Amino acid sequence: MSESCCDSSKNDSESIDIDQTLAVEARYGAAANQQEACLCTPVAFDQALLKVIPSDVVEKDYGCGDPTRWVHEKDHVLDLGSGSGKNAFICAQIVGKLGSVIGIDRNLKMLGIAREAAPLVAKRIGFSNVTFIKGAIESLDEPQIDTSPLIANQSIDVVLSNCVLNLVNPSKRQALIANIKRVLRPNGRVAISDIVSNRPVPISLQQDPDLWSGCISGAWQEDEFLLAFESIGFKEVNYAERAEAPWKVIDNIEFRSVTLVGHL
Repeated sequence: MSESCCDSSKNDSESIDIDQTLAVEARYGAAANQQEACLCTPVAFDQALLKVIPSDVVEKDYGCGDPTRWVHEKDHVLDLGSGSGKNAFICAQIVGKLGSVIGIDRNLKMLGIAREAAPLVAKRIGFSNVTFIKGAIESLDEPQIDTSPLIANQSIDVVLSNCVLNLVNPSKRQALIANIKRVLRPNGRVAISDIVSNRPVPISLQQDPDLWSGCISGAWQEDEFLLAFESIGFKEVNYAERAEAPWKVIDNIEFRSVTLVGHL
């Protein structure tokens, strides 16, 4: 991320007086108990890949794109903010027995749904290759008991995420992207579906806990989202998908879904 972007994000975050983490935890904890239709945008997935996934997982999944389309056979996948596990279970089928999937999420209720479903999905597809772990997606380098990082260096082929990066505090986003780069193998890839804005989101909107936890007011500005990955060394960074129509328009700011892709 460029110095100017980093400085701007830091200043913005210092002015935000809501606890973003608590707002996100509360909303997604509630959404794990009862489906919430207004979290992110509905997306059509391959129905053949959904058949083996329990309905509770599918119903409690919240996203704004389908980053699983950029996953390949034998890939080792890291799903940031894996939630109920739908994207991870889709990836499990794509990568096959020789691949693996790690889902990471900090919400215990969502993790509970995913972990409960894992044995059933494994039985239905004939193998087990998915692990769900608790952690913050911006802290993939957090030391564990044996001092190794939560996710090992250069251990992942593709990092994906579905409408989660915008929930991270702006002051931690540089560390988030640096960690994404750290865990990827040479030529590793990213496929990040998220919500972006066509211009900066004012502090007044960022202070609204409902707008923040609803994947709106934490949106990256569209051009800066690309720059954040380019400036740290990712190549051919582009929007493989970009919604023509905005998902929301608030105070004349357009919020739309995109899927960012790139590689090292």
